[in-house]
Amino acid sequence: MSDIRIKTCVLGQVSTNCYLVYDEQAKEGVVIDPADNAPYILNTCSELGINLTAVLLTHGHFDHIMAVPDVLRAFRVKVYAYETEENMLADTKLNMTGGFRGPQTSLHADVLLHDGQELELLGTRWKVLFTPGHTAGSCCFYLPDEGIVFAGDTLFCGSYGRTDLPTGNTIRIVSSIVDVLFKLPDDTMVYTGHGDPTTIGFEKKGNPVLTVRDNILRVKGPDAFKQE
Repeated sequence: MSDIRIKTCVLGQVSTNCYLVYDEQAKEGVVIDPADNAPYILNTCSELGINLTAVLLTHGHFDHIMAVPDVLRAFRVKVYAYETEENMLADTKLNMTGGFRGPQTSLHADVLLHDGQELELLGTRWKVLFTPGHTAGSCCFYLPDEGIVFAGDTLFCGSYGRTDLPTGNTIRIVSSIVDVLFKLPDDTMVYTGHGDPTTIGFEKKGNPVLTVRDNILRVKGPDAFKQE
């Protein structure tokens, strides 16, 4: 297990959880979903004495990306995002930055991720989990040696991500949670895109996504969740 720490920054118009994950000894870190308020993020990095080495995006909605340009101006690092999220990152209508106060944001990911890919960051393994549904290219970052997953807007404490926004799909988010995230160990700590952290075991006991799954199965039958 590495010597990593997690700093949660609640930022922006919809209180997005932006995470600074850093190695206290090496003084290096990565930022996950730099939502807004880049000065706060950069000041926090300065206060912690850490140098950012990567920007990781769980998906491309406005409330997870608006500080990226300013972060990149301060730290010349690469942006990591799932390969099927490219269009959303680039298109201000899809990522919805055009409809909110603040600059329209069109991004390019330097590293396009794929399902099951493993990254070596901060001296530990980061496994990419493809979890579409909230958006077509949503992903989670799982640190198996730390027992941590950064779930973006796929899974919340007592809830799950909405699917009525661009590229959302209810069947896919249900499958992503039940067939991917709920396969992780029960004691895995879930750091969510909004709200409080939770654990996989707690959510398996009563997250409403389970009721949605049962309703879909009842109406559409067992073939409903077969991937295209």
